[in-house]
Amino acid sequence: MNLPRSSGVQLHPTSLPSGRLGPEAYAWVDWLAEAGQTWWQTLPLGPPDRHGSPYMAKSAFAAWPGLLEKPDAPVSRAEAQAFRTANADWIDGWLPFGSLEDQVRFEREWTALRTYAAERGVRLIGDVPIYVAAGSADQAAHPELFQDGAVAGVPPDAFTDKGQLWGNPLYDWPAMRRDGYRWWTARFRRVFGQFDLARIDHFRAFCAYWAVPADAEYALEGGWKRGPGRAPFDAARAELGELAVIAEDLGVITPPVDRLRESLGFPGMAVLQFGFTPSERDTPHVPENTTEDRVVYTGTHDHDTIRGWYDALDAERRGMVDATLERYGISEPEPHWALIALAYALPARIAMVQAQDVLGLGSEARMNMPGSTERAWKWRLDAIPSRALARRLREVTQASGRSR
Repeated sequence: MNLPRSSGVQLHPTSLPSGRLGPEAYAWVDWLAEAGQTWWQTLPLGPPDRHGSPYMAKSAFAAWPGLLEKPDAPVSRAEAQAFRTANADWIDGWLPFGSLEDQVRFEREWTALRTYAAERGVRLIGDVPIYVAAGSADQAAHPELFQDGAVAGVPPDAFTDKGQLWGNPLYDWPAMRRDGYRWWTARFRRVFGQFDLARIDHFRAFCAYWAVPADAEYALEGGWKRGPGRAPFDAARAELGELAVIAEDLGVITPPVDRLRESLGFPGMAVLQFGFTPSERDTPHVPENTTEDRVVYTGTHDHDTIRGWYDALDAERRGMVDATLERYGISEPEPHWALIALAYALPARIAMVQAQDVLGLGSEARMNMPGSTERAWKWRLDAIPSRALARRLREVTQASGRSR
């Protein structure tokens, strides 16, 4: 996939001051354009769970009406019928869970916002959770496509020594293969009807996934199972054409996962916060190892803000950061701006920062803490960032050759 050398900012719509797709969403697009950014990346747009997690949405297709600026706007019968026809491959499965009029309203507001952004040179990156939520509309409509007796999770990692027990239903990949991966093709059609580029969360599960017995207390009781490989993507490509995908290849990544991603031509990810561990110097997250076929992030929604992360470093790792900045000729006095400049200076085709990082906020502004629901998904801007911050980010963007 041929991506321009560019940059952007990650901010979920719920983190706008109003949390909705109203005037502040348009003001945010204006700010991104003034800051010289090409991309606005969001989290999934589906109806979140009771904790607010968009990664446990009630539907892989439906959008959350809580984002609507005008939730009571009238919907004509013709509009509703046109939407139902265009989304026939999933809408009937959603209707027992939600309102047809609310999708229609979301489609109207999102399309208008996306058009406004495109006119100003700002494109949208979405996020596709690998799994659906237990009890979701997807599982209810297609129980034959999901396994019994096992749920999703990941083995012990940097976030927890017991692994993460997600609890999502696992796909019955042989059943999906017999069906020609129609559910995945429908899902990609929906995603690329809303976004210009999409991050596939937990991409490594297409190679091998961690299956945990449904009655297990911890994810570490699970084991690896073979995934479907490239078949779902090939099925979707046959119908939809090339897929503009970023592969989220974080966690336990093996050579087969790299080969799968490379064979599909998808860029992977590099995260600066993973690049300064003394014992792990051969990863793509180390700045000197980052290549063009990556999208580099200061951090993601699951990470601390870059300032909070830097402030918590021990002396050895902080020394590694400072030495790296010196090698790249970066002398910004504020560490968060220095690390933004570092991310933008790397060869990765796209560089992404969190809005919290541009604002220089600490750990109190973290979006999520994996394995915990306390304070998760609640961070919100007080106001759209200043024009002075837009100019400063634009300067970094221009200096790194990422201007639109």
